[in-house]
Amino acid sequence: YNRVWIPDKEEVWKSAEITKNYKAGDRFLFVQLEDGTELNYPVDPAALPPLRNPDILVGENDLTALSYLHDPAVLHNLKVRFVESKLIYTYSGIILVAINPYKQLPIYGDAIIHAYSGQNMGDMDPHIFAVAEEAYKQMARNNKNQSIIVSGESGAGKTVSARYTMRYFATVSKSSSNAHVEDKVLASNPITEAVGNAKTTRNDNSSRFGKYTEISFDQSYQIIGANMRTYLLEKSRVVFQSESERNYHIFYQLCASAMQPAFKHLKLGNAEEFNYTRMGGSTVIEGIDDRANMVETQKTFALLGLKGDFQMDVFKMLAAILHLGNVKIAAVGDERASISLEDKHLNIFCELLELKCDKMAQWLCHRKIITTSETVIKPMTRAQSVNARDALAKKIYSHLFDFIVEKINQALQFPGKQHTFIGVLDIYGFETFDVNSFEQFCINYANEKLQQQFNLHVFKLEQEEYMKEDIPWTLIDFYDNQPVIDLIEAKMGILELLDEECLLPHGTDENWLQKLYNNFVNKNALFEKPRMSNTSFIIQHFADKVEYKCEGFLEKNRDTVHEVLIEILKDSKFHLCANFFQDNPVSISPFSSTINIKSARPVLKAPNKQLRLTVGSKFRNSLSLLMATLNATTPHYVRCIKPNDEKLPFEFDSKRVAQQLRACGVLETIRISAQSYPSRWTYIEFFSRYSILMTQLELSINDKKQICKTVLQRLIQDCNQYQFGRTKIFFRAGQVAYLEKLRSDKLRHACIMIQKCIRGWLQRRRFLRVKQAAVTIQQYFRGQRTVRQAITARALKQTWAAIIIQKHCRGFLVRRLCQLIHVAAVTIQAYTRGYLARKKYRKV
Repeated sequence: YNRVWIPDKEEVWKSAEITKNYKAGDRFLFVQLEDGTELNYPVDPAALPPLRNPDILVGENDLTALSYLHDPAVLHNLKVRFVESKLIYTYSGIILVAINPYKQLPIYGDAIIHAYSGQNMGDMDPHIFAVAEEAYKQMARNNKNQSIIVSGESGAGKTVSARYTMRYFATVSKSSSNAHVEDKVLASNPITEAVGNAKTTRNDNSSRFGKYTEISFDQSYQIIGANMRTYLLEKSRVVFQSESERNYHIFYQLCASAMQPAFKHLKLGNAEEFNYTRMGGSTVIEGIDDRANMVETQKTFALLGLKGDFQMDVFKMLAAILHLGNVKIAAVGDERASISLEDKHLNIFCELLELKCDKMAQWLCHRKIITTSETVIKPMTRAQSVNARDALAKKIYSHLFDFIVEKINQALQFPGKQHTFIGVLDIYGFETFDVNSFEQFCINYANEKLQQQFNLHVFKLEQEEYMKEDIPWTLIDFYDNQPVIDLIEAKMGILELLDEECLLPHGTDENWLQKLYNNFVNKNALFEKPRMSNTSFIIQHFADKVEYKCEGFLEKNRDTVHEVLIEILKDSKFHLCANFFQDNPVSISPFSSTINIKSARPVLKAPNKQLRLTVGSKFRNSLSLLMATLNATTPHYVRCIKPNDEKLPFEFDSKRVAQQLRACGVLETIRISAQSYPSRWTYIEFFSRYSILMTQLELSINDKKQICKTVLQRLIQDCNQYQFGRTKIFFRAGQVAYLEKLRSDKLRHACIMIQKCIRGWLQRRRFLRVKQAAVTIQQYFRGQRTVRQAITARALKQTWAAIIIQKHCRGFLVRRLCQLIHVAAVTIQAYTRGYLARKKYRKV
């Protein structure tokens, strides 16, 4: 083919046409770019430029269908579909690639949902609904739990994709009951987004926590409930936001509604008035109405059965956090800090949570140190007091978030037994910023685990199964990120060293970092020390190198709040606040008279403080449970791609897209799909499914395995399109769809035959009824005709005579009447004429 792809710094790849035949040994390839520029491109005979696909293949909805499968072909195909055809979804084998259009598209209505319902994945255009339908169909067919893993960078559209997936399930599996379970499942999204999403520099609605939603189905595959698990809420955002970022949406919704009568007792104002909401300098999102969103949040609370009292208690807690952030802490010298008892916001904070103002003012500026022999009260510096205040705010919000999630789960509980479930994972994507801290470290660690799960499913398990089944297979090298996971979580890894340092009374970020340098620098190729910094470290992740600043790692990992402050909150007369910090579950009667609500995060009772789990340990354990859940289900992958960093609709930055495609494994999947057998069936499954296509002679064979081989060789002539393994049959792409078509045609023919016989029987029965009715009518008609024929000729003459007599009588009567009328008219005329003549005479 005379067109090739040439590497380019800006566009990644440029199309060029070969202007002179290339001969083996030539050092240059003479090409002409699309803009007319002629170029002598230096080539290596061992690595010639990749060929471009014919125009007829450009825009394919499955990347694996391209004749030439390589990076530029994939990138160009996505660009053509996205920019020219405005299509955001494309298949890549088992993966759905979804590009964020940064624009609302009319492709998610109920009509579209019903169009995809019941369809095979390749029968219609790529869509998130097609993936959801495939998961639903496999669950119903195989009675096996499914998972839909939605991944990608921040701002790539993961949350929206997960939301539409859940909406699809709620629509196609509506139950006949009046419980409106599906509506409640969907209603959980706006609430969790309000309290767990925020505006970042990359995304106006970025999920700052991970969420795995299990949608439960009964034996009829109708939704009966759901359960939500959350991971690693970014608590630091409550007290700090970078430039151009916002705090969680719920704070701005509350401030926007502050003047409403129902919220006046919270004594709030504009978001610019509070430290915790104005820090990023961006309190408004263009095109977003926070006040309208607040109304929507309240509606969804009510839909879940969380009525006004519950909502107002939650809003009290949120308002208290905002007022706490405005408490002024003054420095008294270098070693002490103080808070005025007249501080307006301190008093409002204590009033909302029903706390004692003097105690709160004292213990925000002092700490209690208990030793074996005595208890020492030590004043804190202003910086330490500010940290204590912020830690308290983060703790309250964290408990409130967990409590709301717990209440949502209770609203989504179901009385029956779960038959199967489909899990939808919406978790933060890989992140790297100018300054990366503990949160980014945990987020990227989670993405490493998810990438490994993807590698295991798509690559390792594929190859192992082919080898186990004795199918010819060429082993393909791929990036295995197990070493970087070991660096983070293995024995004496980064997390374990961090926990170890947290246990030390005088542990510091600097000491921990020095341990990392001693253990890993020049010993682990994935760990580096920055040249110009002694306060950071670099990890080579699967997607990119990330530099982490060690400051705050220990404090965030410990996640400690002074015990005295916790005790003050426990003594609160505000039931919600007091319950958050109780050691044992407490029944919260204002919300429910029957349900016992556990503390959102139960305090781990242990005689030794060292036994308390750190944030890193908790996250590692919950992540292990998540991976175990995912590995026990059939996964379906949606890879979300961010087309540009400016959030411009249908703008395609080739360099950014190519980076994401490589990082999320799409290019590797394409390479494998081109030379593998993506569909596989056991012999028993194949026999059960396609026995309808088998002849009586084939079914007479005793060996089912041999029957499958015989029928498949008859149905598919090209033996390269399938392979027989020990226990399974492996098909190349498209072959199962062909067999499904044959099966569908056979079933359709059988249905037509059944319909023909039934319709014939119905018509015959109807014909016999009509025939019987006709015979009866004829019988009566013939009888009447016989009677008429029996009338004598005399009777006929009499009848005729009667008619003649009637005729003459009627004529006589009419003539007589006419004569009477004539005489009357003449008489009237005579009198009239006489009268007129006399009148005229008199006048003359």
